[in-house]
Amino acid sequence: MRQDAQRNRERVIAAARAVYAEQGVEAPLDVIARRAGVGNATLYRRFPDRAALIEAVFGAGLAETIEAGERARAAVDPWAGLTAYLERTFGGLATDRGVTDLMTTAIPGVPTLEALHVHNAVTVEALLARCRAEGTVRTDLSTPDVLFTLAALGRAVPAAEAAAPGSWRRLLALFLDGLRAEGARPLPGEPLTDEALRTALGELHTS
Repeated sequence: MRQDAQRNRERVIAAARAVYAEQGVEAPLDVIARRAGVGNATLYRRFPDRAALIEAVFGAGLAETIEAGERARAAVDPWAGLTAYLERTFGGLATDRGVTDLMTTAIPGVPTLEALHVHNAVTVEALLARCRAEGTVRTDLSTPDVLFTLAALGRAVPAAEAAAPGSWRRLLALFLDGLRAEGARPLPGEPLTDEALRTALGELHTS
């Protein structure tokens, strides 16, 4: 790639990162092009669709989240591993609307994001299973229950952070208390299935 082309690519990525943090990943591509100081044609030559640009902007950060999941799985205390993992994840949501969109909805065509969602589900399931075995968490929930509730709660984190910085920690603590076995009452209805989770995440993305 020529040096000028490489510079344009880097400018587009930097502009997209800033715009996505402010507006989320549905921000118009022409806004990103203007912020980068390039024409729309230049942007589309480098990134033929929105998914390609999202992959370029967030790929490294998503890989770091996968590494955090690995550390959580290796924790001696599974409850401590789960809470630390979720606190790290929600901390990222609080300051970046683009990250919120990625972590809480299903966006097709982004390979690193798809790998992250799979890894995240395995991480949460593994930690919940260990917590159940220790009697820490209730036994009448499914991993899709937890994943969708986290996604729905995560969508509200930027608004909570804007209104009262740090308030997302209180919301997360309320959610985590709801997972505990101690004092739990039976949940109504049937747990979410994997298929229902995929459908719900798609609906959350378009709502």
